[in-house]
Amino acid sequence: MSKSLSLTEQLAKHLQRKVDDATRGRARLHLLDWLGCVAGARGSKVASVVARRELGAQARSAYLGNVLEMDDIHRSSILHPGAVIWSAVLIASDDDPADFNNFLDAAVRGYEATIAIGATFDKQHYAYYHNTSTAGKMGAAAAAASVYQLTRKQTVDALGNAGSSTGGLWQMRHEDTMTKQFHISQAAHTGHWPAWLAQGGMTGPRFILEGPQGVYAATCKKPKPMEFPKRWRIWDVSFKPWGACRHAHPAIDGALELQELLGNLDGEIVVETYADAIAFCDNPHPKTPHQAKFSLQHAVAIVATSGVPTLADFEPAAIKRLAKTRARVSVHECKDITARYPQHYGARVRCQQQAVELIDTLGDPERPMSEILIIDKARTLMAWGGLTEKQANKAVKLALEGDDPAAIHRMLGKWLA
Repeated sequence: MSKSLSLTEQLAKHLQRKVDDATRGRARLHLLDWLGCVAGARGSKVASVVARRELGAQARSAYLGNVLEMDDIHRSSILHPGAVIWSAVLIASDDDPADFNNFLDAAVRGYEATIAIGATFDKQHYAYYHNTSTAGKMGAAAAAASVYQLTRKQTVDALGNAGSSTGGLWQMRHEDTMTKQFHISQAAHTGHWPAWLAQGGMTGPRFILEGPQGVYAATCKKPKPMEFPKRWRIWDVSFKPWGACRHAHPAIDGALELQELLGNLDGEIVVETYADAIAFCDNPHPKTPHQAKFSLQHAVAIVATSGVPTLADFEPAAIKRLAKTRARVSVHECKDITARYPQHYGARVRCQQQAVELIDTLGDPERPMSEILIIDKARTLMAWGGLTEKQANKAVKLALEGDDPAAIHRMLGKWLA
């Protein structure tokens, strides 16, 4: 692409490509995954707060997709696109109903923009900024722009204004708050609004990323080049099988394989993994479900005592019950595993003089979850959130076979009434 164009202009051009049917099919699986995550969070504290303060199912659902830490993830950009993008598409399609292909295309373009921008952020950015929030705002703008069928120039304006509101600080990691969910909702709404305004002529900065007072100058030391691959990057997004931070998943998978090899995980268990996994998830003494989801020690303790993790294993009773087992788990950085990150999320788990090392994690493109497993995951989440089997069947059918976005809106309205 021409170097005379700004990065957002190049991205807007890149997003104008047609979306093929196979990619739309992939998007349907991610829609189902997001719906499962929203349904599973219906009984959460976050849901009870937003039910009192937010009007409308679309606004409420924007807070819920990440609550259980089971939303999809893109590795090299270290962000969760689905929780932001599906909310933005629903918000935009509520204003301007689209046919289902346009609905899916908007999501694919939103994923693409979020990942394209997020993958350019460096370690300096991720040290302080929540990538899902910072890149997600611009991805939400791209998704809404697609719903509204904006021109390339209008899309650039929307991306520029969304990028000008960059934010989302990691301080929430150090406190027991709902800020992560607030970030995701804010990204969806903040990204949608400039796309809505761009229809009427609201202009925005073309060089919001690389300009002298743009996002990179403010938040990065050495941003990476933006890439424009031929294949839509929703295909590179991973599904999460376990209800914990993705940084804990390699250790869970390694522990599961080692348990199968040994028959049990008695004695000391040593987890070697990459630096960010330790920075986010080295917590031997979690007190709350949220902290348990960000504890390598707790995740491995679940496997050692119960096998495959369930959502109940991160609740208060399990946190108390697994205290002694957590004490048997130690975590350490492994330089060679760190060197492969973030392209690969890996871990090495040792016990009884045996070890298992994984380079990629279940749900990654290299180790994909089957469609059946993705559907089963969604059904499990919906049951956790109190939906009936009939309601779950309807959700699966709408996501995988439906042709009316309004039906998704109506279903969410009933779920979150």
